[in-house]
Amino acid sequence: MNIISLMPISYERGIAFYFIIISKKKMLQMSRSFLIILFLLGSVSVNAQLKIGEGVPEIALMGKADTMVKLSSFNGKVVLIDFWASWCGPCRAANPYIQKLYKKYKDSGFEVFAVSLDVNKPLWLKAIRQDRLTYTQVLDSDGWLSKVAEKYYIDALPTNFLLDKAGKIVAINIEGKELFDKVKELVK
Repeated sequence: MNIISLMPISYERGIAFYFIIISKKKMLQMSRSFLIILFLLGSVSVNAQLKIGEGVPEIALMGKADTMVKLSSFNGKVVLIDFWASWCGPCRAANPYIQKLYKKYKDSGFEVFAVSLDVNKPLWLKAIRQDRLTYTQVLDSDGWLSKVAEKYYIDALPTNFLLDKAGKIVAINIEGKELFDKVKELVK
């Protein structure tokens, strides 16, 4: 018997479906290799993610008025980088809370830098109007293919990063009272 062989099992609408036969010995060898590869990939991705105490990559994207907005333009302020999208229910539910936080601390050196992964600009603008968002909004219309989202290791929305005045990450995915308290502490 071959170590690995393909056997056709059915044909449907001109498409052949195959069953893969792998010997027990080969399967054990493959499973060990597979586990080693998974372990190595897992340790690489954990080390690659942004961490508390580190700086963040620059973001330069188009804002609502079709002008380039850079994250670095807020150096010296406490900044909440908020990755969201108009079609994301949890994001939209968090927006009024973030707006309230922004309104309370914007005059104390706090800024929200919201990065939308919408691919449809009119829907993004409509969501901003509906949610009455007055903080900085930028759009990466590449959606999940966004290079910015890739640099920040975004795999779910909403995702946020709270930066201190030096531009270092002090919290990741912080929300609710904990977010309010941390911003209050940092703007003092």
